[in-house]
Amino acid sequence: MGVTGVAYRIETPRLVLRCWEPDDAPLMKERSTRVSGICGRGCRGRGTSRSRSTRSCSWPASSAVSSTSASNTSTGSSTRDESRALGGCGLPPAGGDGSLEIGYWIRVDSIGQGFATEVAAVLTRVGFEHFGLDRVDLSVDPENERSAKIPRKLGFVEEGTLRGGCRRRPTTPAPDQLMFSLLAEELAVSPCLAFEYVAYDALGRTL
Repeated sequence: MGVTGVAYRIETPRLVLRCWEPDDAPLMKERSTRVSGICGRGCRGRGTSRSRSTRSCSWPASSAVSSTSASNTSTGSSTRDESRALGGCGLPPAGGDGSLEIGYWIRVDSIGQGFATEVAAVLTRVGFEHFGLDRVDLSVDPENERSAKIPRKLGFVEEGTLRGGCRRRPTTPAPDQLMFSLLAEELAVSPCLAFEYVAYDALGRTL
């Protein structure tokens, strides 16, 4: 597959995934008081307070929905009218060439509505259909049962547990990661295709 362009903005029937901008400061401030109830990319994601979420979340919310590892523009998910921030997401590099890893988190007062599944499905499609990836990876904390249901629901293959695979600092005990992946040739039969989206570049052109 060939790369068709960087998805600067992604719209689904319910959500907008786009890079944060300075004018979004009020949304980001309000979002910071409603911490994650469900996380992906090796996060425990069970915190119900800001301090606990900071300790348990292992990936930066500033990961870019981008095909280049050099970009680090923060990306968020919001309602279609963009009046309320629902969380953060991204496709940061984690493996070798041709592979990116989905990361996502959803604020605690918005869980149970399928937003994380929708975000993961659409990012998977974008990774294959616009970035020309060979595979998309997704990892969760083995104890985060709610988050582990998402890749299983979307047809990802569970590859196993990476022991001590989520080390942030040399002095911090590294939790295990439950590893999932989807290959490009598997997208055609993946439930991800049930989630529609439109992607735009930085100039607002449809990709």
